[in-house]
Amino acid sequence: MRDFGAKRHTAALGSAGVLVTATLIAGAVTAPSASASAGDRHGGDREARGVAVAAARAAKTGIDWRDCPADWGLEKPIQCGWVAVPLDYAKPYGKQIRLAVDRIGNTGSKEERQGALVYNPGGPGGSGLRFPRRVTTESPVWARTAKAYDFVGFDPRGVGKSAPISCMDPQEFVKAPKPDPVPGSEADKLAQRKLAREYAEGCYERSGAMLPHMTTPNTARDLDVIRAALGEKKLNFLGVSYGTYLGAVYGTLFPGHVRRMVVDSVVNPSREKIWYQANLDQNIAFEGRWKDWQDWVAKNDATFHLGTTRDAVQAKWLRLRATAEKNPIGGVVGPAELISFFQGAPYYDSSWVPVATVMSKYFAGDTQALVDAAAPDLSDTAGNAASENGNAVYTAVECTDAKWPTSWQKWDRDNTRLHKDYPFLTWANAWLNLPCATWPVKQQTPLDVRTGKGLPPVLIVQAERDAATPYGGAVALHQRFKGSRLITEKDAGSHGVTGLVNPCVNDRVDSYLLTGKLDTADVTCAPHATPKP
Repeated sequence: MRDFGAKRHTAALGSAGVLVTATLIAGAVTAPSASASAGDRHGGDREARGVAVAAARAAKTGIDWRDCPADWGLEKPIQCGWVAVPLDYAKPYGKQIRLAVDRIGNTGSKEERQGALVYNPGGPGGSGLRFPRRVTTESPVWARTAKAYDFVGFDPRGVGKSAPISCMDPQEFVKAPKPDPVPGSEADKLAQRKLAREYAEGCYERSGAMLPHMTTPNTARDLDVIRAALGEKKLNFLGVSYGTYLGAVYGTLFPGHVRRMVVDSVVNPSREKIWYQANLDQNIAFEGRWKDWQDWVAKNDATFHLGTTRDAVQAKWLRLRATAEKNPIGGVVGPAELISFFQGAPYYDSSWVPVATVMSKYFAGDTQALVDAAAPDLSDTAGNAASENGNAVYTAVECTDAKWPTSWQKWDRDNTRLHKDYPFLTWANAWLNLPCATWPVKQQTPLDVRTGKGLPPVLIVQAERDAATPYGGAVALHQRFKGSRLITEKDAGSHGVTGLVNPCVNDRVDSYLLTGKLDTADVTCAPHATPKP
């Protein structure tokens, strides 16, 4: 589905920002012994040497910080710059690409400063450049950490300002209505398979030189070069959603380069999950969180008038869906666009009120509110290009990171079975990921994520009912990273916990980043406040 952290998409499916991920990974390899060479640890001797060369070069060059370009939307005192990295780490003196980075200095004294905190919001395909704005917009949750750290964001390879890739014309990408993701016939499935195959071919035609190098291990290597360019001996890192997998891979490749690491809303790093199975797991978790939202809407029937039970709210959803299938609302909002919009509710609690309000208005006779919320804005060329780019990166990274099933029978069987009990997202997610079945470049074997020599304790934060990255992912990473601590937000399911107001979580994240101290045992926190209509 997507967003392993950060986005919204509209592919054949029109997915929203989830991340659905999945992958069938083939041929699990035995874990290397403790005496594994640096080459084994770093994913290959040539890449290990290449990243050392690139990091040494970046440390020498540094970053030429300047005011950000006016059209980047990043106000002073945020500064922007570039870091050059090899496209292929096996050829460190070969083609280079430039990564966009930005920063804002720590708000405390020189004595309080502890270095840079580098951020990745997920995706794959999310831009981290807005991270320093948490300081300029005075986000109270991050005020204490901002005293000690420069906040540093970056566009990962292929994203935004960093050698962006593309798979199709952005205006075509956002056009609506798209086909209903839930197939009514074999002909519908055949049409979606054709779209997925054409999308994969488009990625190769438009971005073929980049595709073999669009992997999580390469982005982790880029992160190490950015660390060096910042003049930091060790990395302080905050990763959300897919950013947690990036952190897990970085911690495996460069355990001795980590100072502090917070991972929030965790992708299951098991090689058997990356990425096909992770996406199937997502469908199940989304259904659960969709029901949580419906229960809340029913409790607030006095405001929304959509029914006093979950079943009544679901009946309204099915009615809306059937209407949009027969005649797209406003000519542009069909079932795919509905899922793209409504999936915000199971994703983030901050979407509960807006999504329920739009649905309530629709049933009160105001269809325009739904069209405004769910239809693409064809005049927003910059936004549409960003959406298309985000989807291209999501696809490229997940499809190249791991081996996916090539048998349509397997996809059909797995998704037909899941759709019976978990219909909200299953088929939409399948079509989003199906380009990986006919991916035109070699698919890699995921890294064996584990604790390496010198890895300090990592802080893991997870909501118990997260839909995009189900809870089992946090448990799996906790088991792999020895000495890590897990904070569970019980009975909560918002994706991305560290940005919400919950002192039980916030105080511990601050304490870890400021002092390095963790609780002596894992912690369970009560949920943050439920949205009020």
